[in-house]
Amino acid sequence: MSSQFELSDDTPVYVISVAAQLSGMHPQTLRAYDRLGLVSPGRAAGRGRRYSLRDILILREIQRLSQEEGINLQGIKRILELELAERRSRIRLAELQAEVSQLRAELESTRAVAARLAALLRTRGEGGALVPVRDGGGRSATAEGGADDDGASLGAGSQLITQGRPAAAAGPADSG
Repeated sequence: MSSQFELSDDTPVYVISVAAQLSGMHPQTLRAYDRLGLVSPGRAAGRGRRYSLRDILILREIQRLSQEEGINLQGIKRILELELAERRSRIRLAELQAEVSQLRAELESTRAVAARLAALLRTRGEGGALVPVRDGGGRSATAEGGADDDGASLGAGSQLITQGRPAAAAGPADSG
């Protein structure tokens, strides 16, 4: 259960003085980085900046890249943008992989149903194609109007389609 008091790494809670101390920077530097778009803190009701833990980590990375690697602020901004794009791409990739897995499972289920129908068609020997039509309750219908070969019972509104027509009308094909 989610509570209003639970905090994530993205929850803006630190005022600028605390964020400056945690990141090892001067508050004016944080304001400048905000103006340049290097970090975008949340805003309190009075429009004061509120920094999250993630913001603090970004500020530390900015400082490291600037001081240790000698990268200018425009380069740092581009690096941060690319890292964000990569993180979003990884999330999207994971979502797509989960969707592919789900679709594969559905495909296997569909293949199993198709195999059962093919076996049913072979055992019927009626020569007509069987296509079960599901009623609103998700149960499949058979030509006899009762349970199918798998033991599923029928609900009201179920019908069996043979050669493109409902079973009741599945007599000889119309000639004209």
